[in-house]
Amino acid sequence: MKNLYEIAQNKILILDGAMGTMIQTYTLEEADFRGERFKDHKLPLKGNNDLLSISRPEIIKEIHRQYLQAGADIIETNTFSGTIIAQEDYGLSEEDVYQINYQSAKIAKEVANEMEDKFVAGSIGPTNRTASLSPDVNNPAFRAVSFNELKDAYKFQVKALIDGGVDILLVETIFDTLNAKAALFAIQEYFEEAKLSLPIMVSGTITDASGRTLSGQTTEAFLISVEHAPLFSIGLNCALGAKQLRPYLQVLAKNAPFLVSAHPNAGLPNEFGQYDESAKDMAKQIELFLEEGLLNIVGGCCGTRPEHIKALSDLAKNYKPRPLQA
Repeated sequence: MKNLYEIAQNKILILDGAMGTMIQTYTLEEADFRGERFKDHKLPLKGNNDLLSISRPEIIKEIHRQYLQAGADIIETNTFSGTIIAQEDYGLSEEDVYQINYQSAKIAKEVANEMEDKFVAGSIGPTNRTASLSPDVNNPAFRAVSFNELKDAYKFQVKALIDGGVDILLVETIFDTLNAKAALFAIQEYFEEAKLSLPIMVSGTITDASGRTLSGQTTEAFLISVEHAPLFSIGLNCALGAKQLRPYLQVLAKNAPFLVSAHPNAGLPNEFGQYDESAKDMAKQIELFLEEGLLNIVGGCCGTRPEHIKALSDLAKNYKPRPLQA
């Protein structure tokens, strides 16, 4: 297999699309999420998509396979909520969480190995707690989680993902940069202890037209906050459609010393909370990014399906990747 860095010099890399959107196309009930392992678990588990890597791995494999066949170079593990912190809501143990991440990485790698030069990114989501903001409007100083608790949870997830065989670590959908810094600290600490290193991708989320993350940072401030880490790429995903991301990607393309990525939603949600932007319309918007030379990596987030990724893959073949800053 070719080196990821070598491939990135010569082409725009294609990331996969939404996992949750594809899971919703299946009619799944509580029993699908429980499987045998969690048959007698005391709390409801329906909706905990990460568990499907254990209870219905054939579904997750098929989704990965569809994205690879559509042209994805990188597929993400089904572990967006794979921290101990996020899984506490379902009453799952540390061993359960380890298996979620290990099995997710393992099955993604099995599918990636069916084709040449395909890579697996371990998806590390933001957790459902924030280190910078109080969940209690009456107590602004309160925090539901500490930096060290986040760091330990991320480190546990990182170990399981690497044990399962991921090629890349993707810290994504960052709405609080302090959470991301905890994840990066955990990754680097684990790398030092295990005496290894993998490419690290980071992707933030601009929450609205203000151009800021939920914790209040501009795109440039977000970049400055994480650029101390030896990143493979930095980018933006979720919350907004492609058209709305453009000015913030321009900031990254101008200032980032790393590769730049984008995996936007399929437009903005309609009145029913659904994403209905077509693959053709999304590709048309992203073509402007490619004409301006803003991107090295492109994929999709909420609402995107294999047809969106195929459209992006076909489009990206006509453009050169953004050159790295000297």
